[in-house]
Amino acid sequence: MTHNQHSMQDPTTQYPQLAPPEQHQKEPGLDSELKPLADHGTDTYQGSKRLEGRKAFITGGDSGIGRAVAIAFACEGADVAFTYLESEKSDADQTVESISVTGKQVFAIETDFTDETRCRDAVNQAVSNLGGIDIVVNNAGKQVYNDDITTIPSKQIVETFTVNIIAMFWVVQEALRHLPKGATIINTTSIQAYQPSAGLIDYAATKAAIMNFTKGLSEQLAPKGIRVNAVAPGPIWTPLQPSYGQPQEKLQKFGQDTPLGRAGQPAELAPAYVFLASQESSFVTGAILPVTGGEITA
Repeated sequence: MTHNQHSMQDPTTQYPQLAPPEQHQKEPGLDSELKPLADHGTDTYQGSKRLEGRKAFITGGDSGIGRAVAIAFACEGADVAFTYLESEKSDADQTVESISVTGKQVFAIETDFTDETRCRDAVNQAVSNLGGIDIVVNNAGKQVYNDDITTIPSKQIVETFTVNIIAMFWVVQEALRHLPKGATIINTTSIQAYQPSAGLIDYAATKAAIMNFTKGLSEQLAPKGIRVNAVAPGPIWTPLQPSYGQPQEKLQKFGQDTPLGRAGQPAELAPAYVFLASQESSFVTGAILPVTGGEITA
């Protein structure tokens, strides 16, 4: 592709319909093993210094949406620290390489969001490495498909809630010790908060919780000059999908039932996060920005 995020295009054909071959990855999956590979904007995102001098902490920034956001932030002038799981080291290394060419600082922090101490430590490592933080993106997530509630293991339920929503409390609690006036917090929720799938009820429940967490926290922090918003992605091609996030029979037509007729790419979400992180959204707080390919979120 030779286009960038500024080029006018037909959104129905900007990316091809996905018809992924059968593929099985161990949870949480790797971008490097996706077939076809996802677009994170590595070669196409063009920055314009909208985040010059900013310092961003991104959870789950090694792959998928998080990687695209990390690359876009760096292209816009921000220094970036992001987290990854031990099993995602190869993806984290690729993200570091993609950001390094921008000339901005980048730090990859291994952690585990089921562990409160390590979660809080990751925030403080980011602060230490970057010399502060003024953007927080809560993006790390766990998604496992199971359409029979009687067979969902308790361990899965607890881990899904811990990673997806409880860890956000830990991150924000720790980050608020460092965030200045003008800082922004951006949470990743989902179309699942509005249209829960029968096979993702634990995941969908956490995404609805994130939506309310965002709205309530925005009211609490507005007087302190800190804005809080969220992005609600629709079906996006990331490693979550083939690593038990979708059954194989659904994976082959993933995203084709959206009004735009295709799944989204991580690179298509990054500009939404840039907008919410930048001063361009100075009068926006408590908002949920849908990037869903036309799926209704009302």
